[in-house]
Amino acid sequence: MIQSNAYLNRVATAVPDHEIHQFYLRFGAEMLSDHPQRLSVFKRMTDLSGIERRYSCFAPADDPRDGAVDRDGTSVRGSFATTAKRMQMYEAAAPELAQKAVEKVLAGEDRAAITHLVVTSCTGFSAPGIDLELVQRCGLPTSVERTIVGFMGCYAAINALKLSRHIVRSDPTARVLVVNIELCTLHLREATELDKLISFCLWGDGCAASLVTAEPHGIMLQSFHAIVAAERKELMSWHIRDDGFDMVLSGQVPGAVRETLRSDHPAILGGRPIAEIDLWAVHPGGRSVLDAVERALKLEPTALTVSREVLRQNGNMSSATVMFVMAEMLKAPSGLTGCGMAFGPGLTTETMMFRTA
Repeated sequence: MIQSNAYLNRVATAVPDHEIHQFYLRFGAEMLSDHPQRLSVFKRMTDLSGIERRYSCFAPADDPRDGAVDRDGTSVRGSFATTAKRMQMYEAAAPELAQKAVEKVLAGEDRAAITHLVVTSCTGFSAPGIDLELVQRCGLPTSVERTIVGFMGCYAAINALKLSRHIVRSDPTARVLVVNIELCTLHLREATELDKLISFCLWGDGCAASLVTAEPHGIMLQSFHAIVAAERKELMSWHIRDDGFDMVLSGQVPGAVRETLRSDHPAILGGRPIAEIDLWAVHPGGRSVLDAVERALKLEPTALTVSREVLRQNGNMSSATVMFVMAEMLKAPSGLTGCGMAFGPGLTTETMMFRTA
């Protein structure tokens, strides 16, 4: 049997209505009000973050000095929401945001022709889950084949595209809807540790919905390659605790990413010289991560402009973020070669090679 190529035909993105970046900066500063040295470092680091806006499904409180995080008062200093409460909030908000992105990407499409639904998320769980919610809300066939890629973190979107490529190459009539939905701001925790507060100032909520088929337009998904630096796995982790999901994001991550890419980029690029790569779709996990990629591969200063702009406008939205970058790649001229990559717990680097069709 002749295998077909798989193409990323369309990407649509959605963010919530509530812009929260400045509020979260003020809230973090309030938590450090009794620690002047840490507060000074916090302000310096967040000023250099490269982020101007982030969005949340949950309206921020009016004044961070009152001690509340959200307008509904579900998390207040001394009494932050339990994991059970956060999951209730996820169940209510995630399907609504995901529906916004799906409706955009399926505009004008025959929904009855969708054969597969792949959903990635690491910020909430429930069953029946968001996959069945989307089937009902968006009028998808109840027979659609559903797959959840859960708790992989920021690199899950690359794995979802990899799975979609396998599906389409095995069945050229398949039409795969991919949804990357993350409510990262749900997991703000009360803390005075500097590294935790700085990491909280990275995260935003967002969703990307994509269509992958054998139709030869958009971006051809060429190959995938994974690297796991298991000896550095303690640098990034994601655990469920009583008061939400606890993200460990070490300041050593950018250095580890730089070392990995310096040694492994020939395998990632399939032997191509770096100079032959026209487009770089790099997950903007933070400004320092993008700087590390740029230095490791000796890229031109403009190579990661799209990733830096997504970071500036939205922060880090976990698995959805790299798809916001891919949405911009779809605007590039045909015939260009690209490399996509995202990083997450493990310490894992998931990469793909693509070509504009």
